[in-house]
Amino acid sequence: MSDYAEPIERLIDEFRRLPGIGAKSAQRLAYSIMRRPREDSERLSRAILEVKERIRFCSRCNNFSDRDPCHYCSNTGRSNEIICVVEEPFDILAVEKTREYHGQYHVLHGALSPINGVGPEDLKLKNLLERLREGNVREIILATNPNVEGEATAIYLAKLLKPIGVKVSRIALGVPVGSDLEFVDEVTMSKALEHRHEI
Repeated sequence: MSDYAEPIERLIDEFRRLPGIGAKSAQRLAYSIMRRPREDSERLSRAILEVKERIRFCSRCNNFSDRDPCHYCSNTGRSNEIICVVEEPFDILAVEKTREYHGQYHVLHGALSPINGVGPEDLKLKNLLERLREGNVREIILATNPNVEGEATAIYLAKLLKPIGVKVSRIALGVPVGSDLEFVDEVTMSKALEHRHEI
């Protein structure tokens, strides 16, 4: 027998299906919703349904968008000579926060992970190759995550793209600004030394 009324238990179970939400967080979210006015729940429900109804993949870069092409691809102020390849749509926000990058994007929607059954055919690569055939792109920046899957994906993409004749670069990896060297792990320090530059 459950400790919760059936509707509460269903709501908690649905929250637990979301990434990063454990049992305690799911319980807190469910109880928070129950305490709020009905109008709040209706607004949340409408927002969820609107996302599911209106958001699509951009046909050029695979970003989530309510229009096609997305606002990055349709922005004439952005260079179409450089494409930054990221794993997920939210990775674009990390690059955009720098206010330094003014090129286009391409979202893979994953990274190579043979253990999890993710191979090259599972990544969204077809439209990237189509964009390269247009002949405008001169550089691809691989901004995949600095983990085993991200590194494997970057290596695979470099081997796939270099024969096409486009410059392929990888984001630098290393010591975060503001940190102390004594707390940096050996892999990060190794990458920092490997990607050092002259000053």
